[in-house]
Amino acid sequence: MATTNNTRVLVVEDEETLAESIRYNLEREGYGVAVAANGRAALREFHAYKPDLLLLDLMLPEVSGLDVCRAIRSESSIPIIIVTAKDAESDSVAGLELGADDYVTKPFSMNELIARVRANLRRAYMAPVDDVPEERLQAGPVELDITRHEAVVAGQPMTFRPKEFALLSTFLRRPGRLLTRDFLIEEVWGPGYFGDTKTLDVHIKRIRQKIEPDPHRPRYLVTVRGLGYKYMDEATDQKV
Repeated sequence: MATTNNTRVLVVEDEETLAESIRYNLEREGYGVAVAANGRAALREFHAYKPDLLLLDLMLPEVSGLDVCRAIRSESSIPIIIVTAKDAESDSVAGLELGADDYVTKPFSMNELIARVRANLRRAYMAPVDDVPEERLQAGPVELDITRHEAVVAGQPMTFRPKEFALLSTFLRRPGRLLTRDFLIEEVWGPGYFGDTKTLDVHIKRIRQKIEPDPHRPRYLVTVRGLGYKYMDEATDQKV
C-alpha cells in the first residue's frame, strides 16, 4: 500500500507517455513527482523543485542527459538513476563515471523502477547522523572519519561520494581480505539490487583515481581476477 511522504522525485524524460506512466506509478507509492521534458527544463526544475532523487533519461533534447548529470552532480549528492536504451551500454558507463548511482535500461518494468528508487533513497537517507557511531578508520594512505563523513588521502583532504565512501569504509574495515563482488554489492547497494557488477567496477575505478599514485597500476585497491577486490594495508605492485 502506498504511503504519503515528503520525498520528491524529478523525472526527466522526453517521451510523454512514459513520463506520465512513471509519474502515475511513483505518485501511487506516495512520492511527490515533477516532470521535465528536456535537459534545460531539468536544470530549472532541479533548482526550483529541490528533489530527493533524479530519474534521468540520457537521450534528451536541448541539453543532453550526461550534461545534466554532470551539472547536478557538481553541486548535489542526491541519488541519480539514469535511463538508457538497451543497446547504449557506453552511455550508462559514462553516466556512472559522471557520478550517477544506478541505471536502468529500456524497456523496464515499473516494479523494477520503483524498487530501484526505494533502494537508492534508502541508501542515501536510512541512517540519521546521530545514529552513526563515532569511528575512525585508517589503512594504507587513507584515513576515514565515519561520523563526519570526512576522508584524508596521503595527508590531503579528499571528497568521496556516498557510495564511494561506503565502499572504501567496507574495505578499510577488512584490510587484506578478499571481498567478492557479490559481497560488496550486497553490503553497499543492498540485497535488493537489480543491476550487474558494472556499477561496482565504475565506483572502484573512481576510488582508485583518488587514492592510487597510479590508478592504472593500483597498489592498494587491487583486483583478484574473477573473484573481487582486496584492499592492501601496505603497498603492493600487483597488477590488475
